[in-house]
Amino acid sequence: MALVLGIESSCDETAAALVTSDRQILAQRIASQDAAHAPYGGVVPEIAARAHAERLAPLIAGVLDDAGVTLAGCDAVAATAGPGLIGGVIVGLVSAKALAMASDKPLIAINHLEGHALSPRLAAPALGFPYILLLVSGGHCQILRVEGVGRYRRLATTIDDALGEAFDKTAKILGLGFPGGPAVERLAAEGDPVAVPLPRPLLGSAEPHFSFAGLKSAVLRAQQSCTHNAADIAASFQQAAIDCVTDRLRVALARTAPAPTLVVAGGVAANARVRKALQALSVEHDMGFSAPPPALCTDNAAMIAWAGCERLALPDFRPDPLDTAARPRWPLDPEAEPVRGAGVKA
Repeated sequence: MALVLGIESSCDETAAALVTSDRQILAQRIASQDAAHAPYGGVVPEIAARAHAERLAPLIAGVLDDAGVTLAGCDAVAATAGPGLIGGVIVGLVSAKALAMASDKPLIAINHLEGHALSPRLAAPALGFPYILLLVSGGHCQILRVEGVGRYRRLATTIDDALGEAFDKTAKILGLGFPGGPAVERLAAEGDPVAVPLPRPLLGSAEPHFSFAGLKSAVLRAQQSCTHNAADIAASFQQAAIDCVTDRLRVALARTAPAPTLVVAGGVAANARVRKALQALSVEHDMGFSAPPPALCTDNAAMIAWAGCERLALPDFRPDPLDTAARPRWPLDPEAEPVRGAGVKA
């Protein structure tokens, strides 16, 4: 049984965790920065990086103490090496390098998106490869065919905003505060999902890609019209987003080889209405459905440590060199064809 120390610092959550190869989370600590960023309605990269630098070392010491182990008792140190806000990624990766070098343990540089992609397997031991993954984290919105550890084929991406960004921008438009996604979901529960006529960008398009910029703009116009209450706008936005996601998934599923399970991961996967719609879609396509528990949907170090466990178990595993660079962008499928209009985020 392997024990991996995981470090996550790609955005505004400073986190450390200890996870075993038999799926035990021995300890995990997360320091939220919500209060620091709330006055700005979004994450300020410089504030985030400074907070990571202040909080990470005590968090790591805390999880080791919580689990009653020492660094010498770990088999590897895994850390997010990208993609993300580069200042924060550097803080976590440099810390991991120092710990790996001091303890003579392997360094495992983890793609943050791979952490999300493999997180359902931490919570569901029976989930095997391949599976179709809807990856909806804050700045990313993709459909992927996950064929194995390190083997990802992108089926679709967003050509502008990600779904998580659209939730956060809607929250800001409605004055709901930060973080936005959970606030929109709570308010939407009080509203009518058909009260506000909002667009469904790319609905019915032959390509399975996403677009949420127009929906976000329509929310702004609805709010400025003063003819709809905030709860109805939130509910109508959430329903429009769900309609887009399920439509795009149907197109993607029709264009790829069958897979036994539909999986959702990333921060938006914590949304109960999104999960319900995706579960219904999986039944429609005679697929199983899997989603990690909400605590593993948002940014966390347990998923990074688990991705490290998965990497460590590969027969051709090699530690990452200590000069591994932090990366602000890092596609899971570097061979995927560029999507017209999508820019560098794809």
